[in-house]
Amino acid sequence: MTLFSRSLLAASALALSAAAPAMAKTFVYCSEASPEGFDPGPYTSGTTFDASAHPMYNRLTEFKKGTTEVEPGLAESWEVSEDGTVYTFKLRQGVKFHSNDVFTPSRDFNADDVIFSFERQARADHPWNQYTPGITYEYFNSMEMPTLVKSVEKLDDYTIKITLSQAEAPFLANLAMPFASIMSAEYAATLEANGTKEDLNNKPIGTGPFTFVAYQKDAVIRYARNDQYWGTAPLIDTLVFAITPDAAVRLQKLKAGECHLMPFPSPADIESMKADPKLKVDEQAGLNVGYLAYNTTLAPFDDARVRKALNMAINKEAIVEGVFQGHAEAAKNPIPPTMWSYNDAIQDDPYDPEASKKLLEEAGVSGLTMQIWAMPVQRPYMPNARRTAELMQSDLAAVGVKAEIISYEWGEYLDKSMEPGRPGAVILGWTGDNGDPDNFLSVLLSCSAAQPGGANRAFWCNEEFSALLAKAKTSSDPAERTKLYEEAQVIFKDQAPWFTIAHSTQYVPMAANVTGFVQSPLGDYTFETVDFAE
Repeated sequence: MTLFSRSLLAASALALSAAAPAMAKTFVYCSEASPEGFDPGPYTSGTTFDASAHPMYNRLTEFKKGTTEVEPGLAESWEVSEDGTVYTFKLRQGVKFHSNDVFTPSRDFNADDVIFSFERQARADHPWNQYTPGITYEYFNSMEMPTLVKSVEKLDDYTIKITLSQAEAPFLANLAMPFASIMSAEYAATLEANGTKEDLNNKPIGTGPFTFVAYQKDAVIRYARNDQYWGTAPLIDTLVFAITPDAAVRLQKLKAGECHLMPFPSPADIESMKADPKLKVDEQAGLNVGYLAYNTTLAPFDDARVRKALNMAINKEAIVEGVFQGHAEAAKNPIPPTMWSYNDAIQDDPYDPEASKKLLEEAGVSGLTMQIWAMPVQRPYMPNARRTAELMQSDLAAVGVKAEIISYEWGEYLDKSMEPGRPGAVILGWTGDNGDPDNFLSVLLSCSAAQPGGANRAFWCNEEFSALLAKAKTSSDPAERTKLYEEAQVIFKDQAPWFTIAHSTQYVPMAANVTGFVQSPLGDYTFETVDFAE
């Protein structure tokens, strides 16, 4: 029997034990993939955040459950200067860090932990910036935090002052995002003294509702309720992530009672799940976008005419129907239609193979061979990247373009797709992390995000576009910000660094007796409020 099989059986046993009277409650989540690590700072993947930032960490601010509304977290209150550049946070007292076999905290959370958490990402010369060789802080860099944050100062043990180089409208929401999770400076010092700095990413210590117990790679993650949690303690005793990449297997396990909730069902299974009396299915419009990003720095993809031609060669509606089974809306903009400032006046590139051929000819391109990268896992914005790539491959062949489909293991896929010399185009997507358009436009498409360590997989840098985003971020006027973001979307569509694919509807199937799960507009899976009906 394989390790994977033993792990699934163990998870199944735990699930069954949850139903036994007078025993500890265990909740099993059939997660879709393995996390890249347990330090939220270096990553952008929702899979990693669900396994790290959400169960085990907190941030200065948090999002109110089920909304994008900011509320106090480890900062119980704050004041903002009139010019919007100075934030003074009063920190929550009495917050306990977790412990493990090598670390028992000698003090509560305080200002030193906040300074450590930000400076390790901001300063290249910080001793914890490269505690794992080659690590990058993709989110921190893409959001221009190194230039935005001038200083993080400790006024006393429970007061922090953050000074910005300019006003930043979404700053409080940005601090509620996973990359801004607060780490223990004391734990880091212990690991450094032990010569095991890498365990910051392997044996996490936070202040969150669950504590880390164990991880078997590609099989199972175990957590226990944090009985010292400063907030409302979880209702379950044990949380298990049973890592199950195949959607059909996740569904089988859900129906068999081997797990209680699963993400990203196959679109073809949604109606049957809704009809199953043993299950219930939550749904909401997804704050997401799926896209194909061209490497705009390499010929011939550095020519907007070529990108436009390829976009017109692909039948988007066929992808929405064939891959998403109609449970999505065709995307024309890089932000979803449920987000404020969405420019509905934009006209999408039409599906027109003949026009595509003419534009390729005009650009002097013939016999083009390219790569299409297809992710190996399901994501909220993409149920089947391989099938999507196959449909694109067929459509492109009709206009004389030969496409080779490339894939890697998920963590490697994300790493390699960031490499500036990456050939061809990569299928990826995004679920908003704070409800602000800047979280899509700046993080994914700005010039700063196109630099090494950024999240701009198209490596597209348009100065006019980025100037509009920079101006929008400094304004406190929603109407002005909306106008600027609408103008930016016009430039995006004209220059076509992406083929925008779809905005998918999000479905969350679970056992009928599960209570308290709150679907997040940000696509998070969190479990501190879940329970079982009697």
